[in-house]
Amino acid sequence: MLKEKYADRIQAILAKYPPDRKRSAVMSLLYIAQEEYGWVNQQGIDEVAEICDLDPTQVNSIAGFYTMYSEKPKGKYWLHVCVDLACALSGADEFYENLKAYLEADVDGNSKDGLFTIEHAMCLGACDRAPMMQCNFHFHENLDLEKAKALIEQWRANEAKK
Repeated sequence: MLKEKYADRIQAILAKYPPDRKRSAVMSLLYIAQEEYGWVNQQGIDEVAEICDLDPTQVNSIAGFYTMYSEKPKGKYWLHVCVDLACALSGADEFYENLKAYLEADVDGNSKDGLFTIEHAMCLGACDRAPMMQCNFHFHENLDLEKAKALIEQWRANEAKK
């Protein structure tokens, strides 16, 4: 499925490496699989392995090592709230708990509507702009609960339009 649906993107990624070094494309291809399936599932691992001429176990070991790949279903919007020391001193722990309550997140951090997953992060490198969160690899800084709620409602509205 990935090979057909994302053929142009896959070819652009593979073109960056010599033909005998396809394995170098694994991480970029795992992002495509995660985008398609919402997480790195076995089907995505098998497809990436086939594209790279690798054993699925090799691809799985890469997906399992890096934290940017999810091995379980998550919401479309991944919210990572930095709660490292500098951010904690700026109220990040309370911000995280309030945001989690607002989303009505379950034990795994998934929101009631399934659109969001909220998790702790340890240092996102924006200590002077805390509280902050990363949503799908994009930073949102100098937040308070009201600003974060507005972002969430904007993302929900965007999804409702689709």
